[in-house]
Amino acid sequence: MEFRDDVDLDASQVEDRGSGGGGIPGGGLTIGGGVIGVVVVVVALLLGVNPAGLLNGGGSNSATQQQGEDLSAKCRKGSDANQSEKCRVVGVVNSIQRYWQGALPEHYQQSYTKAGTHLVSGTWSTGCGRASSAMGPFYCPADRGVYLDLGFFRDLEDRFGAKGGPFAQAYVIGHEYGHHVQNLLGTMNRAGRDRTGAHSGSVRLELQADCYAGVWAKNAVTTGFFDKPFTDSDIREALDAAEAVGDDRIQERTQGRVDPEGWTHGSSQQRVHWFTTGYTTGSPARCDTFTGAI
Repeated sequence: MEFRDDVDLDASQVEDRGSGGGGIPGGGLTIGGGVIGVVVVVVALLLGVNPAGLLNGGGSNSATQQQGEDLSAKCRKGSDANQSEKCRVVGVVNSIQRYWQGALPEHYQQSYTKAGTHLVSGTWSTGCGRASSAMGPFYCPADRGVYLDLGFFRDLEDRFGAKGGPFAQAYVIGHEYGHHVQNLLGTMNRAGRDRTGAHSGSVRLELQADCYAGVWAKNAVTTGFFDKPFTDSDIREALDAAEAVGDDRIQERTQGRVDPEGWTHGSSQQRVHWFTTGYTTGSPARCDTFTGAI
């Protein structure tokens, strides 16, 4: 995945926040994040529920504060994105938002609100309450923010066997921005309280976000941030990451058994299928996971 060297980056869309302090005493719904166990941290894209119901509330308020970087000084051109992980996040976010601002139905385009991406670690505040790196990447509808701890990608490889790579990161970011599109379109309401199960509203919502990530990948070159379409190698990184975070694969690794009644994001096969659907068609209209079989 190579950015055009001369393309301008808009670092204002990504904030390097560093870490905060405190526990998770409450908050609203978060989408696309997850927690596994008490000691074993992490699986992003797993649960999509209020983390306050999964983590012990309270906690120390004395966590070390870290100073984030000024990305506006560091991430100016595509050449910076080709050299720096954080600048690559900026470039991917810029491309995703440019695509969706033009791809949404016309009456949504004029009112499109860009989502901010926040690079975080430890614990921090969101519009959905206190949050933790243990949740993995997630989208908060209340403040229209994507929260991302870059350490997650190392966990994805080390703990869950994904191959990783720059485009695996791009897939995860594309998935979270798929939730932003759902929020803007009002699609999130379709999931209702149907939170678990192989055919639940939650699974349908998450698979649609995977499909939207594929749609962006297909159309990314039209945004002007890339010289050429993504390679087969790039897409394999995304498919491998999608497979690694399938509910069935995660359950088997963490529980030793597969329980479809506990699924919230879909199986490995489903996640690969819907990303591929988005990528091969390049059409958001083909991402209707709420009608028919999934």
